[in-house]
Amino acid sequence: MALNRRVVVGVDSSTQSCKVVSVDADTGELLQLRSAPHPDGTSINPERWQEAFEQAGGTAAAEGAGNVLALGVSAQQHGMVALDREDTPVHDALLWNDVRSAPQAAALTEKYGASMWAEEVGVVPVASFTITKLAWLHEHRPELAARVEQVMLPHDWLTWNILGRPAEATTDRSDASGTGYFSVQSNEYRLDLLEAALGRATRVPRVLEPSERAGLTQSGVIVSAGAGDNAAAALGLGAEEGDVVVSIGTSGTVFASTAARIVDPSGSVAGFADAAGGQLPLLATINGARTLVATAGLLGVDIARFGALALAAPIDADGLLLLPYLDGERTPNLPDATGSLTGMRRANMRPENLAQASVLGLVCSLADALDSLRGQGVPVRQVILIGGGSQSPAVQKIAADVFGVPVVLPAPGEYVALGAARQAAWALDGNFPLWKREIATELEPSATRDWAIDVRARYAEQRGLIYGV
Repeated sequence: MALNRRVVVGVDSSTQSCKVVSVDADTGELLQLRSAPHPDGTSINPERWQEAFEQAGGTAAAEGAGNVLALGVSAQQHGMVALDREDTPVHDALLWNDVRSAPQAAALTEKYGASMWAEEVGVVPVASFTITKLAWLHEHRPELAARVEQVMLPHDWLTWNILGRPAEATTDRSDASGTGYFSVQSNEYRLDLLEAALGRATRVPRVLEPSERAGLTQSGVIVSAGAGDNAAAALGLGAEEGDVVVSIGTSGTVFASTAARIVDPSGSVAGFADAAGGQLPLLATINGARTLVATAGLLGVDIARFGALALAAPIDADGLLLLPYLDGERTPNLPDATGSLTGMRRANMRPENLAQASVLGLVCSLADALDSLRGQGVPVRQVILIGGGSQSPAVQKIAADVFGVPVVLPAPGEYVALGAARQAAWALDGNFPLWKREIATELEPSATRDWAIDVRARYAEQRGLIYGV
């Protein structure tokens, strides 16, 4: 790195790994990327996050190595980090994709009513949200719930550790909005809801403004407020009104940064906050790119061969279609569901059709989420397609036709970590950095996309018949 560069660092502590990027604070140029894996599963000891952060070079960055002036942390949302008075987790952190709290989510919705949640909080409880996990802890492990003195989220916990565990932890509005006990409408915690779920009062992190500093490391490196992963991705992409981000990673997410207030009593659209002072209406699916990986495993091929099979199939998979709820589902809210393969005929039961049916099912589930955003009045000018699954040629081939709008693919990059770095640069200078977004591919809907309309109609029909939604 040139000695005269001003360097900021962004951290993406995701479900699968910790990525640490070093970025030129003035241009947004990526200087270095390092990563370390997280254990698989839906619950984890938070210490594993710290270990991965250290392995990925985060500790050196926090000490100012390589001209680092500021650092920001983004992380997977909703994860429950419940600490006792010695700052020790009373239970493994339950992650967003842990659905054991589905009964508690239903009970909370019934107790207060979906309209109250949507109007006053911004979200209707589903098993992903932190408040439902606290309710599960209270109901199933009351002796542990009774020890909880403080509740954090993954990004809060990592920021707190980087700063040396100060007396007061911090968070930001984007991540707090995914807990179920923070009101996006009033920008205040609903501690009454938290206490009702957990069965006791507890401390929560202070909510920082988007450009505010969480503190300084011992070496004087600025640490920014941080953000939830999707809000950080919107920052990294420079998403504007009319841009809808569709991310195909471990999960699938569909979200947009907008000024519009979102109130959806159905619970389909979560009215989260973004990391820039606005709103981030979002829908998430549990079954993202791993749908394709699982189908490749079933076919006994690697992911490259899987993609070739899908591209060799008729574009509509000759009538074969997968409803990809392999790990249960969040959107639609089907935590106990399993997947379904429909349209099976002897003539179409071929490997290439099964591969293409999997791709269709994944993209159709995301298109349903896109329609839900439209239904909330969110403008959809174009889709920005990101995540590991977006690099699949089979996904790219059908995306614009199924979504029905132009699709752009930015140059491959770690946009969650880049967004955290951008926020760090914001905290460093007090001005939002205007970094250029590089577009690698632009896709337009074809003039003959009737096939996609037909596939989506079949998908909706089978979803209703099998799952009732």
